[in-house]
Amino acid sequence: MSRIVITGGAGRLGRSLVAGLAERGHEIVSLDRSTTSALEIDGVRQHAIDLTDASTTAVTLAAARADAVIHLAAIAVPFSAPEDVIMRTNSALAISVLGGAVAAGIPKIVAASSPTVLGYGAPNGWTPERLPLDEDSPAQPWNAYALSKLLIEQTLTMLQRQTGDAVRFAAFRPCYVIAPEEWAGAPTQQGHTVRARLDDPALSAPALFNYVDARDVATFADTLLAALGDIPNGETFFVGADDALARDPLSELLPRFHPGTARAATELTGTSPAFSNAKARRLLGWTPDHDWRTELAHADKRKDVPV
Repeated sequence: MSRIVITGGAGRLGRSLVAGLAERGHEIVSLDRSTTSALEIDGVRQHAIDLTDASTTAVTLAAARADAVIHLAAIAVPFSAPEDVIMRTNSALAISVLGGAVAAGIPKIVAASSPTVLGYGAPNGWTPERLPLDEDSPAQPWNAYALSKLLIEQTLTMLQRQTGDAVRFAAFRPCYVIAPEEWAGAPTQQGHTVRARLDDPALSAPALFNYVDARDVATFADTLLAALGDIPNGETFFVGADDALARDPLSELLPRFHPGTARAATELTGTSPAFSNAKARRLLGWTPDHDWRTELAHADKRKDVPV
């Protein structure tokens, strides 16, 4: 069992990550702007804190005496705030939390980035060299959110240069997160249901039809933390489902919504996703347990059960 600090623990992904890691026997300290009744569970302590306050954050992290930090806290949606606010907030959080974790002597530090660092959806067009996308695909951020996420990755690299292998670092890029309750019809992050996103491909097209069940992010994080001492330091991982959130092949859908993708998209036949999770599979032995077809079928079955 480890003691793990999770910043942004009260958020959509944070709640599932906290619950999933607590269920696996870890002691969790959740740091966020406010607490939530959803995390009033065994093995979880919550602290309300302004994580942009670097001095208070450093003191709190030192007092936690944690074995690991997973940094999720951020303005989590592109264009949900003015560009300067997103950049200023997310970069301040990165320095405050990640630098504070190093100062506190926490030996394992993991941070959430985003697939958006690759620059798809750019107003002037986007033409990938190849698909599926993976960790070797070039970063080409075109908005403050994506740039701030790339800065988080680079902050980890900066800190690694300072500490060497005395601290183990990793970043992960979770695909479009779907929380467990959203399979049953609760609104997703963009306000649409999962079924609506499937019925109208235009809703999922901006994210290249990518997705991941939040519970799979929890198993990924657990697996990653256990392996950090055995894999190369400072790795970055895509964390996504084995299939696309679409009923039709992406070889047909992507060129319709992203004109520069036609040549590369010929590889994405059947249910193949636009983002590869092969690196996590290869280095960590992690595979996702959930897919949209199974989860929606389970949701339908539960509706049919008499109450």
